[in-house]
Amino acid sequence: MSGMDATALDNLREALRGPLVTPQDAEYDETRSVYNAMIDRRPAAVARCSGTADVRSTIAFARQTGVELAVRGGGHSGPGLCLVDGGLTLDLSLMRWVRVDPVNRTAQVGGGSQLGDLDHETHTFGLGVPAGINSTTGVGGLTLGGGHGHLTRKYGLTIDSLVAADVVLADGSVVTTSEKEHPDLLWALRGGGGNFGVVTSFTFRLHPVHTVGVAVTVWPVEQTQEVLRWYREFLPSAPEDLNGFFAVMAVPPAPPFPEPLHGRKVCGVIWCYTGDLEGGRLDDVLSVVNDPAPPAFHFATPMPYPMLQTMFDDLVPKGLQWYWRGDFFDTVTDEALAVHERFGRELPTGLSTMHLYPVDGAAHDVAPGETAWAYRDATWSGVIAGIDPDPANADLIRRWCVDYSTALHPHSMGGAYVNFLGETGDADSVRATYRDNYARLAAVKHTYDPDNFFHANQNIPPAA
Repeated sequence: MSGMDATALDNLREALRGPLVTPQDAEYDETRSVYNAMIDRRPAAVARCSGTADVRSTIAFARQTGVELAVRGGGHSGPGLCLVDGGLTLDLSLMRWVRVDPVNRTAQVGGGSQLGDLDHETHTFGLGVPAGINSTTGVGGLTLGGGHGHLTRKYGLTIDSLVAADVVLADGSVVTTSEKEHPDLLWALRGGGGNFGVVTSFTFRLHPVHTVGVAVTVWPVEQTQEVLRWYREFLPSAPEDLNGFFAVMAVPPAPPFPEPLHGRKVCGVIWCYTGDLEGGRLDDVLSVVNDPAPPAFHFATPMPYPMLQTMFDDLVPKGLQWYWRGDFFDTVTDEALAVHERFGRELPTGLSTMHLYPVDGAAHDVAPGETAWAYRDATWSGVIAGIDPDPANADLIRRWCVDYSTALHPHSMGGAYVNFLGETGDADSVRATYRDNYARLAAVKHTYDPDNFFHANQNIPPAA
């Protein structure tokens, strides 16, 4: 590591309140591990920052020594962008806190917090933020990429609820950005990724949500074309209270699925309904699931929103092999229907899957230029994920994912959700992700990080 020696490390260690973990420490392997076990990188050190002072000290150290810096929030980055071999990871995971203002309906959230932390604190007030589908996802990475989940059709993207942020810049200065202060930086943080600084806290506008209607409906994988043809027409015309992401998958060997279905390849929809649940309303709303074909299984129940957010946590814990790719879609073409059925039939492992997340409804109420997220005309954000616990299957799941993506991409809009780019995040694909917003993002990058100090990300180089 250029310019880094034992004395320099000792100086950094003394400057931090949080621990500095190096390969000589017993906790090093656990500290450097990330959600995706396919990533095996060995940073020279991990600075576990306890607050803004530690963040500033770590940035100053990296600038003085010339060491390459990466930033980690929740550690869910698919391609492991929070780790650099031989570099320094600035780890925010100790900064997990949430402060809710129920009167003004806002929440300030520490940069290392996970969605479960946010949901737990806001739920007691009957409030929430539209964000993700797993409680272990980092608030920071999800938000900076845009953020979508079960509440998107009702309340928009996560960035549409972001009203302020505290940011440590590349020169070590600290700014608070809002619509009134550094509004250009807030615009860029709303979807532009980790290019502009280290966000030590986010402030969100909160929305009413408490108990939601949750349902899981599956059909045999052989009916994928029939069901998806119905879904592509039904959901965009449905009330915004109803969200449902489409999936091809294998039935998990766990409740609520009956044992005869365990392991079967299926297509399905995971529903979230935020409307009135009185008097069997959920059953009435979802009676349409019989329209494409009688489902092989349908389960519906009211559920506290944070419980829905944890529903998949045990199914996909930290430590699995992951390989993913994504695309935006404005429609599901007839040709794409056949692609989805083919690769659904060819699922390589029990956890591998494809999801189509709705990004319409309230998300369409924001113009493409109002935030860095440029695909406000997209209807779905798709992700193909090869997943398995066994490293021996890494090539198998990677090949299935790449082949599926290659066959599907011609039917896409040409860009992808930045958090789903995976290792495909080359300069062309990052540019395609931001469309006409790319030049403005590069200009903001030049203002706040002219030397491209923060480049271990889906990078947007500064404008000349």
